[in-house]
Amino acid sequence: MFRKTLVLTLLIALLAACAPAVQTTPVVDSASTEAPATEAPATEAAAEGLTFTDGLGREVTLAAPAQRIVSLAPSNTELLFAIGAGEQVVGRDELSDYPEEAKAVESIGSAFQNLNVEMIISLQPDLVLAAEINTPEQVKQLEDAGLTVYYLNNPTTLEGLYENLEIVAQLTGREAEAAELVESLKARVAAVDEKIAPLSSRISVFYQIDSTDPAKPYTAGKGTFINLLIERAGGYNIASELDGYPQLSVEEIVAADPAFIILGDSMWGMTPEQVAARPGWENLSAVKNGNVMPFDDNLVSRPGPRLVDGLEALAKLLRPELFK
Repeated sequence: MFRKTLVLTLLIALLAACAPAVQTTPVVDSASTEAPATEAPATEAAAEGLTFTDGLGREVTLAAPAQRIVSLAPSNTELLFAIGAGEQVVGRDELSDYPEEAKAVESIGSAFQNLNVEMIISLQPDLVLAAEINTPEQVKQLEDAGLTVYYLNNPTTLEGLYENLEIVAQLTGREAEAAELVESLKARVAAVDEKIAPLSSRISVFYQIDSTDPAKPYTAGKGTFINLLIERAGGYNIASELDGYPQLSVEEIVAADPAFIILGDSMWGMTPEQVAARPGWENLSAVKNGNVMPFDDNLVSRPGPRLVDGLEALAKLLRPELFK
């Protein structure tokens, strides 16, 4: 019970991706008369220095693209590895477990507790990349220790994801790799949109995040990436009128009678059989039709490039006939 409650706490923090956020836009040092950093050759940018405004409105300056990076969030770690900057990552938070190569990077411990500032300093980073799971107080603590910290806001749309990839690319000197990746992600999203957009009906979905209390499990509502991706994949989220991460009672779920129940908490051991055995759930359409589906929650809860994997997985789960 305690473990599942802790898991929920971590998931909710990680799912802060879905809270409204101001997009961050890198800017060139005002003293420069050259083109923006996105267009300047790497050598020129390195010679002049790079100045950015981060998600906290702070001015962050790098002498050159960062070569020794500590990542304080799984989403940041995935962004870095996706654009080819994995070899530049010298430290990562304990929850950064993807891709597999990330596990070999030195762990600085949990970002949900007091940061191990001494260890971070010992890694000699020229950039610490924070995210919304980190607090402004943690950012200040690191800054006061003499470290350069960039706070990356979580995106609220897929377009915001592409912008974050471009920001991290400029921070690390990986613009070309990021541009190629963004084009690939856009093409994959467009391929899903092409199949889903013409549909005149939506499939009702209940997405279960945590069922520590099976009579009132947690789900995801409006303003979350889970809701956005369900709808873009051709589904209708039965919690879409509720904000954030509400709990739904059995009575509310039975009244909505979802066609699919997606188990985001299957990674913690929840099974379709356990759902079917709950009192009052046996007559749900999803249970009767065998549409209670385990799902990798990391694909929709971490605001990194795997959100596109999540979109594809949801679309194939809800509309398999379109992806044969």
